[in-house]
Amino acid sequence: MGFRNPIFLLLVLFLVVGGCSSPAGCPTCGTTVNGSYGIINIIPVPQHNPTGEPGGPFNSFDISLVDPVHHLFFVSDRIGLDVVVVDTTTNIAVNTIGGDNSVAQAGFNASPCDPSIPPLLDASGGTNFTRFGCRNPPFHIPGFGADGNFGGFPGAQCCAARANGVNPLSAPDGQAITADGNTLFVANGSSSVVVFDMTTKPIPTVIAVVPTGQSPTYDSGVAGIAPCIASANGRAFSDASCADLRADEMSWDEKDKILLVANGDPGFPFVTLIDMSHVVSRTGTVSQQHCLPVSPAAPYGPTNFPTCILGQIYYDGAPVNNGGVAVDDQTGAGFPCPDPSTPSPSGVSGTGVGAGGKNVPCHHGPIITSAGVFCNQLTPAANCAGATSPAGIGGSGFNPNTGHFLVTNANAAAIGPGVSPDLTTGTVDEIDPRIGNPNGPIVVNTFPVKNCMPSGAVQGPGNNFLITCENHDGVTFPPSEIVMDGGSGKILATITTVGGVDEAWFNPGDQRWYLAARDMPAGPVMGVIDSKTNTWLQNVTTNSNSHSIAADPLNNHIFVPMQSGGICTTQSSNGCIAVFARQ
Repeated sequence: MGFRNPIFLLLVLFLVVGGCSSPAGCPTCGTTVNGSYGIINIIPVPQHNPTGEPGGPFNSFDISLVDPVHHLFFVSDRIGLDVVVVDTTTNIAVNTIGGDNSVAQAGFNASPCDPSIPPLLDASGGTNFTRFGCRNPPFHIPGFGADGNFGGFPGAQCCAARANGVNPLSAPDGQAITADGNTLFVANGSSSVVVFDMTTKPIPTVIAVVPTGQSPTYDSGVAGIAPCIASANGRAFSDASCADLRADEMSWDEKDKILLVANGDPGFPFVTLIDMSHVVSRTGTVSQQHCLPVSPAAPYGPTNFPTCILGQIYYDGAPVNNGGVAVDDQTGAGFPCPDPSTPSPSGVSGTGVGAGGKNVPCHHGPIITSAGVFCNQLTPAANCAGATSPAGIGGSGFNPNTGHFLVTNANAAAIGPGVSPDLTTGTVDEIDPRIGNPNGPIVVNTFPVKNCMPSGAVQGPGNNFLITCENHDGVTFPPSEIVMDGGSGKILATITTVGGVDEAWFNPGDQRWYLAARDMPAGPVMGVIDSKTNTWLQNVTTNSNSHSIAADPLNNHIFVPMQSGGICTTQSSNGCIAVFARQ
């Protein structure tokens, strides 16, 4: 009779294609389930060349992610001034997302703005936000017309690098995407979040530009941001021209459609929680759909904030006004928010009142007593008086099991007023968004971590989170990564074979965490951790400053953006995206 059963034939075909005989280095045929990791492909990045900026080598980039629904990889490209999009099944760059100033867009492929979005103005008359926001009428900067497009990202201001400290002015930065892949959030240098509708083809449409604070003065006056750059040297971006610096790391609550955004750089770090439910569903009023300011035609400011902001938490690091009173001064004459750059004494908190009496709550970051004990801000005890708030924010993650966000507090815990910071201690702060509560989001717990600058919180199986550790403030920590219970804060495992990590990614396809460990003592590597056993598996060599990573669960391919040279040299002297897989 022969083998005519179609199910049997299909099974034989599956075994032949997906079995252990797959050739090593095959970029599209799949890889085996065992064996070590290797590079299977090198992807050139569009519109880059060996010399000149913009359009020079792909040497300044930031966060990346994978959309597992449409099998797309996104990476923030600060030299191209856009977000590069790669097809994860063919390993080919298929698009770039940006504005009028993008190298790849070059004025003809910029993302259009929904015409309902007004130009975002700032208190100085509009010379900051409009440059990088939507150029919808009545756009009014001399020399720039109202073409209805997104202006773009500031890119790598002054060749942004960790060494020169100008990263806080650069963009694009952090990214987040909805579970259906239809809405992409990108953090911008103008202290704002740009929201793209990915269903509009071939060019995504901007459907919201949401300020989280005041923009650096990129275009204001003759000096622009030069005074801010000068203040980066030893003064922590203290010049007024810095305003609130860039929006950066983000995390997404898919259930309640809340976006947490960190303005986490030196100066005055803070997080903003934004209700994006109407933006992603494209429902509700025009104001709700585009998260417009209270008075859309008026300049953005402390009493004219985006209507969808739930609240902000300020990591001001100061005990001022906390003595003998509740840690969160939810009433009284505090400065309004969202506007951390308002010249008021650090440590004051309160609520901002906008048009129609709408309140936006402002709160302090975590409060730690002189004994190093977290003081619950919901029910502050007497020993909260004089407590100190650690200051500094890294990456974050959302825990669907608790409905809370976990924010890594990268700077040290300063225990008690006047006490020098303990540079070996960081914290993971638990934030309750308190949906519908008029007092807004609040820190409900903080979990100390020793010998670690926590830089990110990435959920794995169940309630397990990988807390990534980096170096900071001139302190080089021994390699270390922490697996933590996201509900209790209990440390489940400490891994000492990989460290110095900026971004990590959990891949449900193979149940592994992948880490971009740029600061390993012997050189940058991609670290691999088995989430089922919380054990390290392998380190694989990458390029200098390779700090971004994401994986597609369909084929378990891992995508690592890389600077020019090293691994990229054989294929692209302009920088590349390396594709790793098990061989």
